[in-house]
Amino acid sequence: MLTFEQKLEIIESFPELERRDVSLGRVNFQYNDSVKEKKNVVYHLHPNGNGYVYAGELEGYPTDDKGFVNIRDFNEAELHSIVENAIFSLSEEGQPKPEEETWINREKQTLQLIHEDEAWTIYAGNNLVDSFGSHEDAALYLKDEGFRLQRN
Repeated sequence: MLTFEQKLEIIESFPELERRDVSLGRVNFQYNDSVKEKKNVVYHLHPNGNGYVYAGELEGYPTDDKGFVNIRDFNEAELHSIVENAIFSLSEEGQPKPEEETWINREKQTLQLIHEDEAWTIYAGNNLVDSFGSHEDAALYLKDEGFRLQRN
């Protein structure tokens, strides 16, 4: 098991993280450029070696109900990897690219259907037309309005 000091050294090797000392000698590290509401990457790192890393956006880690993984028994490679992956998952680059479709009608007008932030949104140029909870609902709306999916 890594010591508190060793864990601090690994975590502090990420310049994008900002250290925040909290109560009882514990330390948080925040990623202030996060595109999500979540900013804490490392939470309550304690001098006894216990602590948590946010892995709510990552697969393959057993997380608690807030998305954190206990890192008490992590080795150097495991700790470095999870912190690096956590930062990436909260960065702009780590976000899934929106799925996009072009729909066209008989008058050759086009609308864009884009999957973003768990919704399917229809745009006419830069103007928002409507937003739906599922692709099926958005496609039904477009078909009802006389549009069909444009094939490339």
